[in-house]
Amino acid sequence: MIIYNSPALVPLLLLATAISIPVLAIKKTKLAYPLAVGASLFSVILSSYNIFRVWKSGPLTYHFGGWIPPIGIEYVLDPLSAFIALVINIVAFFVLWHASGVQEREIPGKSVPYYSLVLLFLCGANGIIMTGDLFNLYVFLEIFSLAGYGLIGIGEKQAPVAAFRYLIMGTVGASFYLLGLGFLYIVTGSLNMADIKNILPLIDSNPAVEAALSLMVIGIGIKMAIFPLHGWLPDAYTYAPSTTSSLIAPIGTKVAAYAIIRLLFFVFDVKFVSRTLPITDLIAWLAAIGILYGSVMAMAQKEMKRMLAYSSVAQIGYIGLGIGMANPLGFIGAVLHILNHAFMKGTLFLVAANLRKNSGHSDISRLDASYRKKLPWSMAAFTLAALSMIGLPPTAGFFSKWYLALGAIDRGNWVFLAVILVSSLLNAVYFFRILEKVYLVPPPAPKAGEDLSPKAKKRRGSLIGEEEYGLMIPCVILSFSLLLLGLGNANIVKGIIQRIIPLGM
Repeated sequence: MIIYNSPALVPLLLLATAISIPVLAIKKTKLAYPLAVGASLFSVILSSYNIFRVWKSGPLTYHFGGWIPPIGIEYVLDPLSAFIALVINIVAFFVLWHASGVQEREIPGKSVPYYSLVLLFLCGANGIIMTGDLFNLYVFLEIFSLAGYGLIGIGEKQAPVAAFRYLIMGTVGASFYLLGLGFLYIVTGSLNMADIKNILPLIDSNPAVEAALSLMVIGIGIKMAIFPLHGWLPDAYTYAPSTTSSLIAPIGTKVAAYAIIRLLFFVFDVKFVSRTLPITDLIAWLAAIGILYGSVMAMAQKEMKRMLAYSSVAQIGYIGLGIGMANPLGFIGAVLHILNHAFMKGTLFLVAANLRKNSGHSDISRLDASYRKKLPWSMAAFTLAALSMIGLPPTAGFFSKWYLALGAIDRGNWVFLAVILVSSLLNAVYFFRILEKVYLVPPPAPKAGEDLSPKAKKRRGSLIGEEEYGLMIPCVILSFSLLLLGLGNANIVKGIIQRIIPLGM
């Protein structure tokens, strides 16, 4: 039973739990959190099982209601979708584990609807990754987006405005995608990805096909927040609750990036998107501009979450650059950066949440050396993630940038190579100003009348200097995973990513 249904089990489990939480936790609201974490943990287990089966037996398919495609809806787990699903579910689990320590401060009395929305968001993300049907992808894109609007709007005073802006842009993006899908359906008569892939070579000279691809890429590009379609992102990440920022930043845009990869290289083919209609060139140049724009804007920010938001614009640019180069090395760099950025940005936003819980703010100008004593492990996690974002070996971030650089060299585009190098220096500027404040500036003098006795120190924190293990451990695990991912990058590339390079690339 499980073997046959495993491709559909993860989104169905998340959807069923999301619906069950308001019913089961209507009187005992404390049940909402363990139900959400339990569903997330089972998603990780099922995703691990799925990727093992895919590696052992090849792609898995599931036909809803027993209807064979192209008539019925098909779920497909191939090496690419199984890999991305495992990545986002692992990161989501650690973010939800961390959420217990900040929920009372940031979402008091709202845990039941909040965790239902979290699971709907994850259900939509997993559905987008696993579906083999372009209209079903639209359905899950809407579930994913609607849940995201709610998760953002529940935050600070400015959050509803940020959520409304995202809603407007997201609706425009979904409309573009649906309009493009309509054109594609008219000329192919099918919605199944594999079926459309077989039909397109027969009609690729039809202008409606080019219009369809252009509209669909623009629509998903808004969800991915690729420059200049990123306008919703900075405010959304800044004003959302810490758990929401930690969830959407590493997962939301990566799922959209996966959808673009699937559409460009596995529905359409490499030759069509890079030569007949060179949309990949446009993506690459916009991504390169976005890398520099996001890095410069991040340098100008005084608030950590807003700095990380603009940093995300730049990091999304790296993924877009790898997609746009449309060569094997660039593709490896893009997929590897989806993995690395999910862990890096998840760590950084969790540390920002710890700062807000400990000090009530994440203002960069107010950081000082006292934080290396109050939050030693959190700041160590931040340091490791920052070094990975900059791209220093042997952290994971270095290797994805390395493959992107090799892709630029292979393509003969020295501008892209220069952008990668310059942006790494800009990353160093805005991250090292924080590390300087925490580690290089002398600690402030004790305040008058401050109790410095051992008992007082013990009351202020645990023996390891952190107040709550639930806030510290997820950050540490995610950050130190960056070293493991860096040291094991060759195995990841050879064992996984090289097996999913599209044909014809």
